[in-house]
Amino acid sequence: MPVAPIDLEPDCSKCAALCCVVFAFDKSESFGLDKAAGKECPNLNIDNTCKIFEERVERGFPGCVSYTCFGAGQRVTQEVFGGASWREEPALKARMGAALSVLRRIHEQLVLLNAARGLPVTPEHSAQLKYFEATLCSNDPWSEETLSRFPIDKVAGDISNWMRQLRGLVS
Repeated sequence: MPVAPIDLEPDCSKCAALCCVVFAFDKSESFGLDKAAGKECPNLNIDNTCKIFEERVERGFPGCVSYTCFGAGQRVTQEVFGGASWREEPALKARMGAALSVLRRIHEQLVLLNAARGLPVTPEHSAQLKYFEATLCSNDPWSEETLSRFPIDKVAGDISNWMRQLRGLVS
């Protein structure tokens, strides 16, 4: 059975601003301040929009411009947590963060596989690509439990090793 395609485009309007809460960042050329994991960015509005959105680079936050969750944020919010938010249920913050940490990595791997699709791969490579996609895109919906058990480190390592085999196909 073919795997349904996954939308890898972020839609911040359907997310609970998870990237602005879940991840830590250090003051650097990418971020204008230190922020601990699980703490809300001080630039985050109550409606989950950014206070400095149009001026992120000028205000010292180019890392926010270059970051993408590849659509994992809205999937965690809408699919895994049924539209619930850490704002209404603060206990969800860590749980949503754990789910995002895995699903974002899954989506990153899908982006790599999508790039590999454009290469003149052998039938064996094509079969392996389809296997990886099926592993990452089960037709069953993700849940907290399935995400927590998913062996993302192993799968990402396997994909990385497989991608090395394709180096000769890139000009």
